[in-house]
Amino acid sequence: MVQLPPDLGLKLCVGIFLLSALFLTTSYNTTFAFDRPVSTSILVCFLTGLTSLIWSRFVSVAASPLSPTSKRPVIPLAEQFELPSRASTSSFPLGDSDSRPRLQCQSLKVGSWWVNVGLLLGLCGLRIESFRKVTRNTECAPAGYAYAIPFVISLYDYWRNQRLRQVERYVPTKQFDQLPLQVVYSFSRRSFHYLTQSRFRGLIAAAFLSIGGLLASSFSAGNRSTYICPIVLHGASRLQSYKLFNLFADSILLIGVTELCRIGAHFDDARRKRALTSLGFGLLVISLVWTIISRLMTGSYGESAGPSVLNLEYSRSAFNQCVLVLLLIFSAWHMLPHFDILGVSIIGGFMTLYFSSLSNVAGAQSPFPFTYLIHAVIPLIASLTGALLFLLARVVYNEEPRLHHTNIAVQVLFALLCGISLIFAVSKDRLVHIHPIDVLIHNGSIQHDSYLAQASNSSTLEDAVSEYRRRYNQHPPPGFDQWYQYATVRSSVIIDDFDQIYHDLLPFRALAPEHIRAMTHELATNPFNDLGGIIVRNGTARVQEGIKPTHAWMVQGAADMMEPFAKYLPDMDLVFNLNDEPRVAVPWEKISMLSRQAEMQELIPEERVVRAWPIDRGDAWAPIEPADQTNITAFTDGAWRDVFDPYVSAVCPPTSKARSQRIWNRHDICHSCVAPHSLDQFPLSFNAASEICHQPDLAYLHGLLISPASFKVSQELVPVFSQSALTGFNDILFPSPWNYVDKAKYQPTEEHPDPDYSLKKNSLYWVGSTSEGVSRFGEWKGMPRQRFAHLINNNTDNQVSVLLQSGSDSFRHEIMDGNAPTTDLHLQTSVHIADPIVRCDDCAEQAAELGTVGWTDFQAHWSHRFLFDLDGAGFSGRFLPFLHSHSLPLKTGLFRQWFDSRVTSWLHFVPVDIRLHGLWSTLAYFAGVPAADEGGAQMRMKAHDQEGKWIAEEGRKWAQTVLRKEDMEIYFFRLLLEWGRLTDDQRDVLGFA
Repeated sequence: MVQLPPDLGLKLCVGIFLLSALFLTTSYNTTFAFDRPVSTSILVCFLTGLTSLIWSRFVSVAASPLSPTSKRPVIPLAEQFELPSRASTSSFPLGDSDSRPRLQCQSLKVGSWWVNVGLLLGLCGLRIESFRKVTRNTECAPAGYAYAIPFVISLYDYWRNQRLRQVERYVPTKQFDQLPLQVVYSFSRRSFHYLTQSRFRGLIAAAFLSIGGLLASSFSAGNRSTYICPIVLHGASRLQSYKLFNLFADSILLIGVTELCRIGAHFDDARRKRALTSLGFGLLVISLVWTIISRLMTGSYGESAGPSVLNLEYSRSAFNQCVLVLLLIFSAWHMLPHFDILGVSIIGGFMTLYFSSLSNVAGAQSPFPFTYLIHAVIPLIASLTGALLFLLARVVYNEEPRLHHTNIAVQVLFALLCGISLIFAVSKDRLVHIHPIDVLIHNGSIQHDSYLAQASNSSTLEDAVSEYRRRYNQHPPPGFDQWYQYATVRSSVIIDDFDQIYHDLLPFRALAPEHIRAMTHELATNPFNDLGGIIVRNGTARVQEGIKPTHAWMVQGAADMMEPFAKYLPDMDLVFNLNDEPRVAVPWEKISMLSRQAEMQELIPEERVVRAWPIDRGDAWAPIEPADQTNITAFTDGAWRDVFDPYVSAVCPPTSKARSQRIWNRHDICHSCVAPHSLDQFPLSFNAASEICHQPDLAYLHGLLISPASFKVSQELVPVFSQSALTGFNDILFPSPWNYVDKAKYQPTEEHPDPDYSLKKNSLYWVGSTSEGVSRFGEWKGMPRQRFAHLINNNTDNQVSVLLQSGSDSFRHEIMDGNAPTTDLHLQTSVHIADPIVRCDDCAEQAAELGTVGWTDFQAHWSHRFLFDLDGAGFSGRFLPFLHSHSLPLKTGLFRQWFDSRVTSWLHFVPVDIRLHGLWSTLAYFAGVPAADEGGAQMRMKAHDQEGKWIAEEGRKWAQTVLRKEDMEIYFFRLLLEWGRLTDDQRDVLGFA
């Protein structure tokens, strides 16, 4: 084995320790390793135990001296802190002395040794279970108490080593004749002597570090996730107990391992080797025991819900984390005789604290997330003071010449890190002089004008044909002239921009027409697929016989939508999704290849264009009746389980956050997930906020992704028409029959009129069912409908951040209790879950936590100014009626529909992030917040009634212009002309010229 010089080896260990702590901390919140906390713990124990046994074979008992200087024997922490005067020698020996109790024993009895080892290993086993509990219930877990570990260890170190140690008596000296200067000098010198030489110096250094950690935990105030920690289940108090147990368990384990390695106050090579061997065997036993336990827990939701241990992302992350843990453990092992366990914990504690909490100050310069300046500065100074005090005490009096330069370098590194963060903390914007919503409203108006200019540029058929070729690099389909006439006669504002159709159909251009037709037959003739067909022959659309009676209305609604223009369509068969959930999720690698292949097709010369549909087209379609001809299916059933990893994230690029990171901490908002689509707390647009690929935390924030009621999905490109889909899915979007047949209709009555915006109740309104997904083991805690109701009515334990006025022309976030927006800010809401709670095995839990109310008339919505819209199992059918009203729609969700490019966020409606963290600030902006006291001269937030009414009326006018039933027909007509060409054997030459 290669032997390194002791000094070089120790320096390398310090470097490895710092780097491994850095990488462990920075990857901690984004690793897949905690998907299976027990499996990861088993792997860590196994690899650590195996490495310990192997390493112990190469450890020599007659190792080189481990003392911090070449002239002294091994010095424990107590002696390492001795700071004798430069002018004198120490007044007490460093080894055995009459002033300290002599070491009574040089070794423990075999039985006592194994009892201690067994107790430590038993505690380690319990720590794994506690780790599992905390990891599985992070939404209820407090910030943690790991920052207190150095302080607990310092208490032990004081009791064991410091309290009986002789201390060099302070000798005052005169340096200045002037009394004030001498007083300052004496005070400074005495303080420095106390901080670096007293029996309490270890306690003081650790206390500063722990105080910094305690104060840094306030950074999460107002940044809590809306993921529910149910009050009725008492999860918060239970998880607090686990966290406290973890604090003391970790401290005892560190102290216990250290004690195994030394005799009295001195580290002993033989004991260290024996400890390495014993702990190695013990960790292997723990890994075996927990492997057996985990097999018995296979039926338990706690561990089996995660991905398989063979899953590539999990196994890669778990192995990487294990390697980092091994490097941390074994570098700390070699640092232990030099720094003692207190020194190792202080250095490691600073690295962990800084890169987990304090560095956030440098990473967030916008007003949100909000941090008070004093709350940012004091933790930085306190933690740096603690780390520097410990390191300074070791170097001032030349106690460690072996690591003198390394010690100085580490001090400079720590000071530099905190200095950079202090600069950012001081320069961070805490006030904004223009409200972000004002900016977003202005931008929305500009974006809409730009969209409208390019969407309706053509005024003649010739212009429309030319613009079509320019946009899509192909000729329009046959019948384009009939479509153009149909659209213009019905006063369609949108003539040119149908990019949604182009992108939906593009990858199908890489598939052979006969293959598409064959897939259509297979899809429509297997009842398992939950699909229904429409047969178009000779200008007539007919619904396939044998469709589920409960869903036949939807396919019939699509046929009714086709009726006005069916005579212009070629013969073909169409397959429609009967479920609310989307159906086609082709992995990014495959769909990208198909799209690139399709884009390579060139525009053919006009003279080669064939303008007429083939007469015998219908013969090329295999009959889809009866509807139960085949048992072939392209779908797998993913219902009632997590679908984010196997299906949803797969539609994103491999380098995207959705595929490369796991945000497993459900306690706090993932700011790196929010930032790309937000300005402060507010989404730039609904479309940007519903992009999945930069938001890995969506895995536990939407019912479809957590536990869908139905999810028969194909990862092959198949031709399925759906009413809505997630971004990246390959369903072909078409206008919803739900809206076309008026399942939810805007129809004010005398009893429920729709008054002017200014005459409505100044309140937020929503009543709805728990239809989003299925909950059996608490999945409801992440579903938006339940989170929304809980945030409004029952958010007693979480603080929230609300952007309010801090002056006549400035705004600042205020951190307040979760119920303060309604009790203190007097924001009015009427938000409830409708009775009964459905799609659950844990319905009683939900009812106890959330409460329920009876259903009300849909037309009762119009009495409220602010109407909230959320996804259900699929898209929400309420949004279009909301747009037609005089109320202001607020919308959140992930499902995309055919009209998404037509409506503009902040001009026609108000988008809200699905995390709901900006909801109160949004409502405060539009509804207004009165002064804190009745005599207050200035409101805490002026009501922006003019802006709210303007958005409500702009949305209403625009919906009446481009979201009419006629507009649905026009979109569907053009979509089916394009689809007709795609499925024709002559599609390369078919077109309109």
